[in-house]
Amino acid sequence: MTETQLQRIRGKRLEVQVLDQPQEVKFCRKCVVSNQRPRIVFGDEGVCSACNYAEYKYNEIDWAAREKKLEILLDKHRAEDGSYDVIVPASGGKDSGFVAHQLKEKWGMNPLTVTWAPFVYTDIGYKNFQNFIHSGFDNLLATPNGALHRKLSKLAFLTVGDAWQPFTYGQICYAFHIALKFGIKLVFFGENGEAEYGGDVNTIDLPGMPLEDWRVNYFKGAGLDDLVKLGIEEKFFTEKDARNNFFFYRPPALEDMQKAGCEFHWFSYYNKWIPQDNYYYCKEHTGFEANPEGRSEGTYSKYASLDDQMDGFHFYLAFIKFGIARMTADAAHEIRDGHITREEGMALVQRYDGEFPGLYFKEFLEYTDIIEDEFWEVVDSWRQPQLWEKKDNDWRLKHAVYYPEDAIKPL
Repeated sequence: MTETQLQRIRGKRLEVQVLDQPQEVKFCRKCVVSNQRPRIVFGDEGVCSACNYAEYKYNEIDWAAREKKLEILLDKHRAEDGSYDVIVPASGGKDSGFVAHQLKEKWGMNPLTVTWAPFVYTDIGYKNFQNFIHSGFDNLLATPNGALHRKLSKLAFLTVGDAWQPFTYGQICYAFHIALKFGIKLVFFGENGEAEYGGDVNTIDLPGMPLEDWRVNYFKGAGLDDLVKLGIEEKFFTEKDARNNFFFYRPPALEDMQKAGCEFHWFSYYNKWIPQDNYYYCKEHTGFEANPEGRSEGTYSKYASLDDQMDGFHFYLAFIKFGIARMTADAAHEIRDGHITREEGMALVQRYDGEFPGLYFKEFLEYTDIIEDEFWEVVDSWRQPQLWEKKDNDWRLKHAVYYPEDAIKPL
């Protein structure tokens, strides 16, 4: 790729979330998240929609009634002949392991678990995947065309600011393709991230994400076809690449899913979602092991997003684009769950948020076929003016939850 081509592609941005960010940065009065998180809503008292949902989750939802709804749903789909009756996208991590194990052992379902392979497995990620399977689950592992996947990843890094995006396409879409192929009508994902972490408030009381909303909420407004079209226009892809049907990257047609009676559900709608509890549950039941390094880069957590060597760059680019990253999300959720205080969360954010994921930096550059200078050019191009300023040749956040000038009186 020539420098001219690189610059031209970088100029054709497909990430639309950064266009809608508030110019005035504010932080939630209950947790540590800011209003820069895409689709999050702040109420009149300065409290974010995720904190408001947590209050609703802990104090207002009738979980016994929700469990009854789950029982009715599963009875509707349960196969009497022992055949597969539910699809569970599963990586072997704590959340998908919890969902699959609960559906099988507590509710008597026969799940077929499906996995869209990480870009590059970590040792602990692959070990947990194998432990999960050997704890008692059938699994289909989809590993996409490696050469094409790398090109998609590089193009997404340049135009969406997230090389991880092609994984998201497959992670969501593959499950529904398999459901249609096997005639299975029920697909269960883990948590509703829009509710748990702050996002589209219209999904709070929905049991699953409507298909027509995936493009914005899961794909950053940039679907696969946008990436492919740009790649073809810029001759980033070869003619052979362009002939690929990208089948598993695209969601099935809405009319096909409706005709088949396929349903999308979040387990968190029916079961109070507490990530730390999921960890201890899977440690006992599916052989899940925490990060042997003691914690993951960019956070103090040791039990989430362990599968892929590329994961850290997804969170790091979020930090660049939105001024908040992995530690903010983890701390905010643990504050809402009552595991830490807001003051403790602020200290953790100050210490770990935006930590550069150096452990697999060489592997990231090799995977995306980018040199280090190009990497930093791309990174710096995504810094938003309301978030970043350059002083003495170093970038500095203009606002942070732990800055005295940004401090607010907590509720």
